[in-house]
Amino acid sequence: MTRNEGTLDRVVRVVLGLVLLSLVFTGPQTAWGWIGIVPLVTGLVGFCPLYRIFGVSTCALKN
Repeated sequence: MTRNEGTLDRVVRVVLGLVLLSLVFTGPQTAWGWIGIVPLVTGLVGFCPLYRIFGVSTCALKN
């Protein structure tokens, strides 16, 4: 897996993932917050499978 996410993209994904996961424990406390795992993991890893499928890359480095 090569990185296909830039720094800003990764930061936004991690923050969004943490916000969504917080919904599991606070606020409406619904299971929908578990969806936050997806952006959190992709942000931490730096690779998004959907970006690969659509040929998108926000990473400045060519890997």
